Amino acid sequence: MMFAPLEGWRHVEVTDRRTAIDYAHLLKRASDVDFLNAEKILLVQDNLNTHNWSSLYEAFPADEARRLVERFEWHYTPKHGSWLDMAESELGALTKQCLDRRIPDKKTIIKEIAAWERERNKNKTKADWQIHNRRRPR
Repeated sequence: MMFAPLEGWRHVEVTDRRTAIDYAHLLKRASDVDFLNAEKILLVQDNLNTHNWSSLYEAFPADEARRLVERFEWHYTPKHGSWLDMAESELGALTKQCLDRRIPDKKTIIKEIAAWERERNKNKTKADWQIHNRRRPR
């Protein structure tokens, strides 16, 4: 899942596995389709072993991989980072609103997720992200 919480935009890609190649193609889509006009793309992500720039070199020739690496500003969240929580919350909404039943096949799940994504993007559903001070008043 790609999620731009301040814009109220997301994209979900259904793949058979979570490989470095799948990840690289998702980044290429972000660079060349979804954020084509961005000067630099701020990428905040978890620390999954495939979520790094080397995945691009695994998937594409060196010159294309280098071009893509330079399109992103790479940031990794701590294990309990709030940016990661936003992506997890969005996945939770997807699960609750779309995937809370048995779905018979991949074709159907792709269709259902695409409809969910279109609706959320049309409404520009944003994340309600705030830093909460956990200290209690005295």
